[in-house]
Amino acid sequence: MKAPLILLAVVAVLPLWANDAATVGSPDGRLVVTLDVQDGQPFYCVAYDGLIAVGPSLLGLKTNEQDLTRDFSIKAVETSRIDEQYSLDRSKLSQVHYVANRLLATLATSRDQQLQVEFRVSDNDVAFRYLLPKQGETGAVRVTSEATSFSFPDGTTTFLTPQSDAMIGWKRTKPSYEELYVWDAPMSQPSQYGHGYTFPCLFHEKIGEGTKGSKGSKGIADELWVMVSETGVDSHYCASHLSDAQANTLKVDGAVNTYTIAYPMPEEQNGIGTADAAIVLPGVTPWRTLTVGRTLHPIVETTAPWDNVRPVYETSHQYKYGRGTWSWILWQDDSINFDDICRYVDLAQAMGYEYVLIDNWWDTNIGKVADGTAKNPTKSIEKLIEYAHSKNVDVFLWYSSSGYWNDIVQGPVNRMDNSVVRKREMQWLQSVGVKGIKVDFFGGDKQETMRLYEEILSDADDHGLMVIFHGCTLPRGWERMYPNYVGSEAVLASENIVFDQRHCDLEAAHATLHPVLRNTVGCMEFGGSFQNKYMNRDNKPRENRHVNTRPCTSTFSLATAILYQNPIQNFALAPNNLEDAPAVSMDFMREVPTTWDEVRFIDGYPGKYLVMARRHGDTWYVAAINAEPQKLVISLDLSVLSASSFTLYSGGDNPTAKPLKLKHGKTLLTLAPNDGAVIVAR
Repeated sequence: MKAPLILLAVVAVLPLWANDAATVGSPDGRLVVTLDVQDGQPFYCVAYDGLIAVGPSLLGLKTNEQDLTRDFSIKAVETSRIDEQYSLDRSKLSQVHYVANRLLATLATSRDQQLQVEFRVSDNDVAFRYLLPKQGETGAVRVTSEATSFSFPDGTTTFLTPQSDAMIGWKRTKPSYEELYVWDAPMSQPSQYGHGYTFPCLFHEKIGEGTKGSKGSKGIADELWVMVSETGVDSHYCASHLSDAQANTLKVDGAVNTYTIAYPMPEEQNGIGTADAAIVLPGVTPWRTLTVGRTLHPIVETTAPWDNVRPVYETSHQYKYGRGTWSWILWQDDSINFDDICRYVDLAQAMGYEYVLIDNWWDTNIGKVADGTAKNPTKSIEKLIEYAHSKNVDVFLWYSSSGYWNDIVQGPVNRMDNSVVRKREMQWLQSVGVKGIKVDFFGGDKQETMRLYEEILSDADDHGLMVIFHGCTLPRGWERMYPNYVGSEAVLASENIVFDQRHCDLEAAHATLHPVLRNTVGCMEFGGSFQNKYMNRDNKPRENRHVNTRPCTSTFSLATAILYQNPIQNFALAPNNLEDAPAVSMDFMREVPTTWDEVRFIDGYPGKYLVMARRHGDTWYVAAINAEPQKLVISLDLSVLSASSFTLYSGGDNPTAKPLKLKHGKTLLTLAPNDGAVIVAR
């Protein structure tokens, strides 16, 4: 891992009188954060190109020892500049140059209780956090709530997914970040469960005529996109989310509709663990992040989740990323047997894939004999691993995260939640050559749960194992923090397309949302790119029996292999696809990479259509999809890709790969509903 270069040059340390505002701007001067105090309450606001992106919004928190939300004045402000370069090998940008201006403000009450707020502002991103100094003999506190809020003007629409009730869903495993997005909704619309919204949260502001900056420097209409999220959450804090919208209590112009930071529900994980955050003093909170732009470009291309985090531990292992086959997604539980997994190993070999994922029940079903009992399952799975290795295919194995906080019975259970058992299991995994694990069914955001994620990752790295999380929380900077972390579900993923026709029908709309929302802040192990039309074992319809049918085309599925980013992608291909899928599609899926050097947003609107480009080495892959009910015609300017040859994959369910000729670097792309296209540029 490349060592980061950090340059911090202190510019000034200034004492300020109460109510004197402090400001910090981005290097290009377009994004400005203002910190002020009104009647003892600290607040901030964010402007972009002179337009209010985030209106006056409260700051502060409460602990079991102090109320750090009121009676404040600004005591001092320190400013500095950050210039850092670092590498990411598992995300959307391989080389990052982060330049930002920093403001560290010390707030003090009349009793000299202190709280520091740190802002870092780059050209399109704001990151801020609290620093709690040690005062007196108290060495640790519980943070019970935050006043931290985000205010938006009337008329703003939202793109949000709700935080679910605790202890509901499959075997009482929620919340697991698997709820439906609602897009372009008014802020007045309440969340489905009344618990607010999971990160990331996207807001679209339409600013009326006559507002300052009513025409941008290039004649762009007045609108702003703002994404709110958080990063840097580890074992030292709980994860959080946003509340429902409410009236702002600040008596300041522009403070209208506001969302506040909300902590986990006490009921999560069957009530085990505190819903508060326990921290040692001096201590810090995670970073809250804001990404702001006139278009979706900075939203899709942001590096805010990784800019201000650091590796939690170093590794001595070299991890290999790539593609995998996965029997469970289409063939379900019945496929977890020796013969079917061998067929998926053979599929991986035929596709040139690096991995096969063996899902739940392998500890009892591999080696099962005629009477339904497992005959020496450990020896059977070891024999299966040997077979995979003989085909140059490596293995990921599934585990339950535990079982004592939910009703999960799928095995293996109770091997990942206890350090003694976990380390013994991982030692065996390493000895038989397993390369990674997929750990499922976490169900919550408490600090106790964050600690379990970190312990699994750390122990796995000790044994050279990569880790995928499923039924889980959003990753928050983890690609940079944990060297063996290779993805999380944390989305309504491909299994739902198998389960429910409604999700088949929504596949295209969701595919325009996920790359702009969920996947832009972290790896997303979606497990899609189906080539089956029918969601069953043999890819055939049934008479007198309903079979979920995908309206999306074969070419659409190729596009999602580009739109969705995860360093280990377990695609939803099946052995029958070697015979029944278009040869062009399978050839494309043999070549598609899973690691990227660069990403660019080209065009789109969440819920309607999307065009994005990703670069792997010297090759650009441009993916386009249409979720609207009518034909879509898009004019694409591909001259910016600096390529000399272009191949267009199009044709719906009968895709072709043909050379594409550009005119002055441009081309017109026509997409039917539920269709997609890919352009490969070299």
